[in-house]
Amino acid sequence: MDSGTPSVNLTRLAHFVAVAESGSMTAAAADLHLTQQAVSSSIRQLERELGVPVFTRAGRRVELTPAGRTLQRGAAAVLAAARELARSAVAAGSEPRRPFVVAHTPAITADEVFLAMAPVRSAYPDLPIEVHQAYPAPMTDGVLRGSYDLGLRRGVVPPAPLAGAVISYDPLHAALAADHPLAHRAEVTIAELTRYPLTVWAPPGSSFYTDYLLSVCRRAGSEPHTRVNSTQGTTPATAVVGTTSFAFVTQAPGPAVGDHVRIVPITDAPQAPVQALWLAHTTSAPRSALLDAGNAQTQNPTDR
Repeated sequence: MDSGTPSVNLTRLAHFVAVAESGSMTAAAADLHLTQQAVSSSIRQLERELGVPVFTRAGRRVELTPAGRTLQRGAAAVLAAARELARSAVAAGSEPRRPFVVAHTPAITADEVFLAMAPVRSAYPDLPIEVHQAYPAPMTDGVLRGSYDLGLRRGVVPPAPLAGAVISYDPLHAALAADHPLAHRAEVTIAELTRYPLTVWAPPGSSFYTDYLLSVCRRAGSEPHTRVNSTQGTTPATAVVGTTSFAFVTQAPGPAVGDHVRIVPITDAPQAPVQALWLAHTTSAPRSALLDAGNAQTQNPTDR
C-alpha cells in the first residue's frame, strides 16, 4: 500500500460511529463502556491518521464535518465487512460447518429459494443451508449486520450500501380466487385482469416490486386500481382468497391454497427479476457459485 495513503483503524472507526450516532463524546463513551477521555483520544488519533477533522465541537455536542459525513456513509459497511471476514475465518476452521444463511422476501416463495440454491447444493453438497423469510427492510439490515449471508428479493438496484445482482427471472402468472370469473380460463391477458383490482403487498411508491407490477400493467395499456393485502407474510397466492382481485405470482399454474385459488397463465407473460443482495467488499464461495450460475442464466434467456 502507498505509504502516503491514510488508513483507518477499525476500533477507532467504531468509536467514530458511536460518536456520530449519539452526537456526543460523553454519550458515546457510556454506550461503549469507556471513559470520555478514551473516546476523545481515539477520535483525535483518527483525525491525525486521516489528516482532516471529522467533527466540529460545540460545547458538549459535536457535528460532522464534510469529511466526517463521508466517513460515516461508508463506515457501517466497512465494519460489517470486517465482522463478516472474522466470522468466515472462524467458520472455515470450525466443525460442524456454519450454515449458509439466506433470507427472502414474501414475494419469493420458499420453494423458489430451494430451487435457486441448486448451484450451491451442487458445488457444496455438505454445506448446510438455512432459509428465513423477512420483509425487505429487516432483510437489508440483516445482510448488513451479517445475520444473513445472502438476501433474495424482487428488485434491480441494490439498496446502499449493499451489493447486488439479478440472478434469474420468473414468469408472472395470475392468482385468482377459485370462484373468480377468469379463474377457469386457460390463459388471460393483462387487459382482462386489470378490469379487476390488483392486490399488492406495499403501497405504490414504497416498493420496487409494487411499482414494477404497475409498470407491467401500464405497458399493456391499463391503469389498475390497487388494494394492499391485509394479511402479510403468507404465500403470495393467498392474497386473493375471498376477493374479486387478482395478484401477480410466480408459482406454477394450477390449483393452490387448498383449491381456494387458481393460478392462471398470462398471455406473453412478463418476467419478474430475482435479485441477490450481499455485503459489499466480502467474499463467499457459496455465493460465487450462485452468482456464476445466475450470470449464465440471465445471459441466456432461452435457459429460463
